[in-house]
Amino acid sequence: MSIRSPAAGLFGARTGANLMPADFEPAKKRLHVITWGCQMNVYDSARMADVLAPLGYAPTETPADADMVILNTCHIREKATEKVFSELGRLRAIKSARQETGQRTILAVAGCVAQAEGAEILARAPYVDIVLGPQTYHRLPEMVAQASRAAGAVIDTDFPAEQKFDFLPELAAPQSPGGVAAFLSIQEGCDKFCSFYVVPYTRGAEASRPAASVIAEARRMVAGGAREITLLGQNVNAYHGDAPDSGSWGLARLLFALAEIPDLERLRYTTSHPRDMSDDLIAAHGTIPALMPYLHLPVQTGSDRLLAAMNRRHSIADFLRIVERLRAARADMAFSSDFIVGHPGESDADHAATLSLVREVGFAQAYSFKYSPRPGTPASGAPLHVSEAEKDQRLQSLQALLRSHTEKFNAGCVGLTVPVLITGAGRHPGQIAGRSPWLQPVHLSGPASLAGQVVPVRIKAAHTNSLSGDLQQERACA
Repeated sequence: MSIRSPAAGLFGARTGANLMPADFEPAKKRLHVITWGCQMNVYDSARMADVLAPLGYAPTETPADADMVILNTCHIREKATEKVFSELGRLRAIKSARQETGQRTILAVAGCVAQAEGAEILARAPYVDIVLGPQTYHRLPEMVAQASRAAGAVIDTDFPAEQKFDFLPELAAPQSPGGVAAFLSIQEGCDKFCSFYVVPYTRGAEASRPAASVIAEARRMVAGGAREITLLGQNVNAYHGDAPDSGSWGLARLLFALAEIPDLERLRYTTSHPRDMSDDLIAAHGTIPALMPYLHLPVQTGSDRLLAAMNRRHSIADFLRIVERLRAARADMAFSSDFIVGHPGESDADHAATLSLVREVGFAQAYSFKYSPRPGTPASGAPLHVSEAEKDQRLQSLQALLRSHTEKFNAGCVGLTVPVLITGAGRHPGQIAGRSPWLQPVHLSGPASLAGQVVPVRIKAAHTNSLSGDLQQERACA
């Protein structure tokens, strides 16, 4: 799932003014951020804007108007590095044009590609001013100052001992368009070292934010209008943050605490690893009403042999037991997942096992990709690579099956009255949009004043990627 968004769509009001004297008014500057990758990158982009706000940076729609442009990069997908250099080529022209008129553009590359290939970026694109990894963006003001003073580039791709979250300014607004659905990063890094996964090398070891910090930020988001919060992490259910008193909390305990925040209607979390679906977390799905009955639980393949090759360290039987227990905890539980086709060594039998797993579980949604080697990962040097033609064929068959299950799940909602969180205006006049408990977009006619409320909607039709329905009553569901 890729996201490429300009800064104006991600950032709320300028924050962090408490870091400056009350009578200090920083010069007005313009910031444009281009974001690739997961929701955590979207969150990181918003926090970079918060960090830069005390320096006078406010978002602008286009890079041509920007005094600073940040590329927040993702290393997961194929040809990620080349996409970065392609974008940098366009930005170089903008930077040169502004320079001819006496305006300076600071050009920064952030995120996982910067972390993994910072030296190559500076070698191939010496006009880049700043290269920073995902663990160091709290140091951006210092880097900007250095870049403004010096002629050379600034690079910071360390894994600092301090947690970046301890140095970030407080948020004044939720981090999602419309302000109703927000994303909150609580955990970073991964210790699982799956054969195909580059994140342990770009984001580092698993680290969790203190519970008090998470709760405080969630409260600020709700005060700013958020009614649904999705907790983010590369391996979010491995969360073990310092407790407010002593010891540590796991994700289940944190969810219970967040569910007590007044006006917070819904909770979600992503992305999870099957090995970290603890007993108390499974039980929480049956005891926390605000925790939505929809879980993204990547499995990658239906073959035990390939799971071992991927270093996933769980079996298909383990995965199916988790699914069964979650459905026992909450009967309306639905699942999404990730699948990779064409991992080195994948056979026709392995692919058939994946199709069999899809039929058995019946995923409501899934994301599927062809394997692409990431530099430095064990699988990139493994033998028995699958041909591109075979990958294409397997991906098409898998996606056709997954699509049929999504359509079946959506069709099963027709005729039901479901609670829908209204997120804002729809595409057409008089239309509003919202989310079902299972994260489906829902469109209906109704007043815009319902934004932020959970209302009962009778689903009348299922479409390719959404549902449509009729408002049953103009008041929040009990």
